[in-house]
Amino acid sequence: MTPSNFNYSYAMRHYPLSFIVLTALGILSAVLGLISVAGFGAVVHPILDDPMAGLAFIVSAVALIGSGAFPLVIEKLKENEGSQ
Repeated sequence: MTPSNFNYSYAMRHYPLSFIVLTALGILSAVLGLISVAGFGAVVHPILDDPMAGLAFIVSAVALIGSGAFPLVIEKLKENEGSQ
């Protein structure tokens, strides 16, 4: 049986661009925040030497990831509504 004979019954999932961008920025902010809180922030940038800056990055990361989740949930609700 060759791979061309397979019949896939589902389509590839496409994520909203805003979800991808906001989640990527959130992950980047979280990494920078964790580096700063761990005490290695001065290696990246002098302002990250302060642990409170790391905490601000972590809070921002949570907000960015949460904001990115809204378009994903709305897209999922649209998919579920269309299938009924």
